[in-house]
Amino acid sequence: MAKVEVVMPQLGESLTEGTIVKWLKKPGDKIKKDETLLEISTDKVDSEIPSPASGIVEKIIFEEQKTVAVRTVIAEIETDESVAVIETAAGPPAAGEETEKAAEVRKPAVRPAASAGPAVSKNEAAAGGRFYSPLVLSIAREEGVSMQELEQIPGTGAGGRVTKKDILAYVGQKKQGQAPPRAEEKPAAAAVHPTAHIETTLRHLDSGDLAGKYPAPQYEVLQMSNMIARMSDHMVRSVQTSPHVWAVHECDMTNVGKARSRNAEAFEKREGFKLTFTPFVCDAVIRAIKQFPLINSSVEGDKIIMKKFVNLGIAVATEGGLIVPVIRNADEKNFVGLARAVNDLATRARSKRLTPADIEGGSFTITNFGVFNTHIGIPIINQPQVAILGTGVIKKRPVVINDAIAIRSVSYFTLAFDHRIIDGALGGLFADTVCKLLAAYDPEIHI
Repeated sequence: MAKVEVVMPQLGESLTEGTIVKWLKKPGDKIKKDETLLEISTDKVDSEIPSPASGIVEKIIFEEQKTVAVRTVIAEIETDESVAVIETAAGPPAAGEETEKAAEVRKPAVRPAASAGPAVSKNEAAAGGRFYSPLVLSIAREEGVSMQELEQIPGTGAGGRVTKKDILAYVGQKKQGQAPPRAEEKPAAAAVHPTAHIETTLRHLDSGDLAGKYPAPQYEVLQMSNMIARMSDHMVRSVQTSPHVWAVHECDMTNVGKARSRNAEAFEKREGFKLTFTPFVCDAVIRAIKQFPLINSSVEGDKIIMKKFVNLGIAVATEGGLIVPVIRNADEKNFVGLARAVNDLATRARSKRLTPADIEGGSFTITNFGVFNTHIGIPIINQPQVAILGTGVIKKRPVVINDAIAIRSVSYFTLAFDHRIIDGALGGLFADTVCKLLAAYDPEIHI
């Protein structure tokens, strides 16, 4: 048996440490390669760390909630694999990149060929909530298997992933005219807006000053997770930094709804995930920013830093709390590119596969509280940005058009902006432009 040392990965160039949130395995447990071994948290993002090898967990060196320097050995695995030391992945690559070094592998002097491959799986593409290895995706392309078909293949790999054996069996049965097996159907709503039971992810405290002050069973004392604590500090700092002003606009989403319905089936069949309202809003926001570029800026002292790019933050509710991954250079993407980026970031955020780079550098943020049936929300600016747009639930309502009552699909959009540099006129014009662009959307457009 060989020993594999698992180290604390460096999930970003500027990160020097990580906190062990939860061990998914204990000493003596068997584990498969790429199966989640532990969850870690940094000052930027939470991540699930896969096992670098199959074997038995021999030793766990650091307990949960311990903060450890990067590249420090945190566990040992006994394995039959011919690898001396394998480091855990430094996190998934940025969306759209075909390949990236997933881990550093130190090969032993003997039998180097046996350890020539990477320690952990390469970049896995996300589609509709599942992840596929490059090999599986390559076979799918060669055999003409669509992403929608991939979603229906039952996976026998770790976490239900589709393996080479699974897809080859599917292709073989398909060629023979047999009905291939189908994966269990999952409720569509779960993929669109999963309920974030944040309280179930928090650690119960049964000792300490507060636990003594608030005794059970009348009280339960919970420890904030790293993500919630960081979000709390960030929101307090934002309110203290920026004088917030809010403007609420009524937005007619009728034509967008028609365009979405008209393209939904073909889009999902082609892309492998559902067409939502979010990319429509992203597209309108980007076009409005080009008309009002001061919205896409930040403040440093008495200087205004205007961004010549649009890095669009999309707020995602996860079980661990709210996180805002960023679509970089969103203004350079077409509509389909925006839709793919939104789906990719949301999927990786909910499966804890974001890297620090995925949540850095945003210049404007969109948050959709409408998925929780909220009509009007009052968002807090995501510093150091100067504005954030919140979108409410879309409901059919009677409205007056040319002195006649009509039924339209309406949503309330709330723009929060920093009154240090954005006044009511600019904020109102920007929000009004976004809504006019959406109201005038071509319902017959082919996406």
